[in-house]
Amino acid sequence: MSMEIIKEAISRPTIFKNESPLSIEYIPATLPHRESQLRFLAQLFRFILERPGSMNQRVLITGSIGTGKTVMSQRFGLDVMRAAKSRKINLRYIHVNCRECRGSLFMILKRVVTEFTPEFPQRGFSSEELIQILMDVLDDKDAHVILALDELETLIRTEGSTALYNLTRIQESRLGAAMRLSLICILREPEYLQDLDASTLSTLQQNFIQLERYSSSQLEGILKDRIELAFKEGAVPQDTVKFICDLAAASGDARYAIELLWRAGKYADAENAREMTAEHIRRAAGAVYPTLRGEYVQTLSLHEKFLLLAISRLLERSSVAYVSMGEAEKVYKIVCEEYRQLPRAHTQLWKYMGGLDASGIISTKKSGKGLRGKTTLIGLTLTPASAMTKWLESTLEVLYKRVSTRAD
Repeated sequence: MSMEIIKEAISRPTIFKNESPLSIEYIPATLPHRESQLRFLAQLFRFILERPGSMNQRVLITGSIGTGKTVMSQRFGLDVMRAAKSRKINLRYIHVNCRECRGSLFMILKRVVTEFTPEFPQRGFSSEELIQILMDVLDDKDAHVILALDELETLIRTEGSTALYNLTRIQESRLGAAMRLSLICILREPEYLQDLDASTLSTLQQNFIQLERYSSSQLEGILKDRIELAFKEGAVPQDTVKFICDLAAASGDARYAIELLWRAGKYADAENAREMTAEHIRRAAGAVYPTLRGEYVQTLSLHEKFLLLAISRLLERSSVAYVSMGEAEKVYKIVCEEYRQLPRAHTQLWKYMGGLDASGIISTKKSGKGLRGKTTLIGLTLTPASAMTKWLESTLEVLYKRVSTRAD
């Protein structure tokens, strides 16, 4: 039966002509509304093409999810390697996701070393030794590396300042030697850098690129490029494109807009429709809340999830748009008891809330009339409280056993 379903599915007509431009791995030839940032990156790294080995570079790229941090860095990496090859310069751009490496500098370096020496032993070295080994390999091969550290916050949470300090100061032990390792550090918000020591922080902040969230009109330009590549002519009407952009504009997230586009196309195919409609998009939006997508929530710490669960439960129970920080903190402590964890201090909760707000998962505002004194009010942006509560509880249940009775 399953084989028959598959055969039936692939024999149906489709509004797609090539789905790959809608995948998260796709790197477009051009990046609308990121041209100036790409030019700045090219200027920062022009030395590597003009005088390789004369200096190294550290660049920090920040921005909310879906603002193009990763794809911009990857686009630059492909372009600079092509330019280096034309000049017979041995340059590698290596993109490493720190979360996939569990925030371990050792795992990150092992991945870089094996790019040049695939048979390199898997164990037996410290991360400090691996840095020296990497530099020896680069010297031996007369090679240069631009190492992009994506989701840098995971490395900072796991190893603090030590890992980045060692990477940024490697040249100090190589006086007179060619400079072969440059860094592109990618993270969501600069607040994550507060855990670094002053020396490492000042080194990283010398070249800073902040990507703002896309507007509805900017998202429209991005989607039009993808539609031309991915869909048959006339399959996605203009008013449908605008509807997707309006839905995604609240978060300014291009990934979410593209995911809505792809999923709505799948719903259209399932109905043998010749074009995408607003109803297909509504169904897609109902199935894909932007803040529940993996990249929004997988990098949250345990206590950030606890605080978010407290906020979601309060909003679901009271059916109001906003709850106060004081109310959220009280329920947060109950959630900590529920999962047998000690609550964090009040100042740390404020940091968590700032990070959640900056990422677009929650929204905050100051209280107005009707409330005594000034307090911070918290709401969810695009996700229903019931959906957020259900998702968090199911996620936490896998990792932490709750007490049998939940306090209200």
